Amino acid sequence: MIAKDNSKASESGHWYDRETGAPRYSVIGKNRKERNTTLRDAKANGDLVPSVTTVIRTAASPGLEAWKQQQVLMASLTLTRSENETEEDWIDRIMSDSKETGKKAAERGTAIHAGVQAHYEGKDAGVYLSHAKAAEEAIRAYFGEKKWEPEISFSFGGFGGKCDLMAKSNGTDTGLVIDIKTKEFTDPDKVTAFDEHLMQLSAYRMGFQMPKARCANVFVSVQEPVQIKIVEWTDEDLQRGWAMFSSLLNYWQIKNNYR
Repeated sequence: MIAKDNSKASESGHWYDRETGAPRYSVIGKNRKERNTTLRDAKANGDLVPSVTTVIRTAASPGLEAWKQQQVLMASLTLTRSENETEEDWIDRIMSDSKETGKKAAERGTAIHAGVQAHYEGKDAGVYLSHAKAAEEAIRAYFGEKKWEPEISFSFGGFGGKCDLMAKSNGTDTGLVIDIKTKEFTDPDKVTAFDEHLMQLSAYRMGFQMPKARCANVFVSVQEPVQIKIVEWTDEDLQRGWAMFSSLLNYWQIKNNYR
């Protein structure tokens, strides 16, 4: 099932309605306050499926882990140990500072992503209009004119998700699925896509029941002037990605005793 999602919430760690594909990111708790949906909620209801990224996170992400380690090292170089400060307190301060850097980077990336999304929905991209226009121009130059549908969610085969841009398949076109990523870079030639990106897109095209759709990651630099790097995956890559994702989905279901 496929549904249009108008929310700006991040997909990561979220849940989708098994029947309709609509996002079910939150529930009303016993205290009558809204909170994030949990695995316990899903088991209680039985009508939810995990997001693609929730499943993928059961595997290690080398690129993300390397970036986290770099942030810790940078924090350790800038935060000297205070007089009479215990080693444990110093390390805690370093770890806290490194996480704050990551949090700020994530918040900026989310804001840019929301600006690009808004632009494709015909809304105001705000201060990130230059990023949105750069992404739009690069996508048009690469793929040609397409009828893009932004932020469409789905449920299929025990998992759900929400892709940034999707163009439906028809008699002459296999369809297109795009996932947009924000990243700090100034040289597009040095931008690399990883297996987690491949698995995400392979799961999306299967979720939309377009098993032969073209899939690409569009990397948007957070700096200006805005740089764009488009990485299109081959069908052979995507078949490998689907095999990896299917294995992780099976592992996730067994581990959490939830199907």
